Amino acid sequence: MYTIKFAENLKYLIGERSVSSVAKEIGIPQQTLYRYLHCQREIGLENLCKLADYFDVDLDYLVGRREF
Repeated sequence: MYTIKFAENLKYLIGERSVSSVAKEIGIPQQTLYRYLHCQREIGLENLCKLADYFDVDLDYLVGRREF
């Protein structure tokens, strides 16, 4: 459940930006970010925090536990 909502929220936050540019700015491999977006890999706490910090959102929002 959280994996799908996480992917949806991440897609929304990335918006029109390229996956490669966002991954580079965050400091994670592009393929890893791609796999998160397509529910092919579960995210670890370290990368989850990196994404939340980068987009300036709560972890609860990012994983779908509360609305933006």
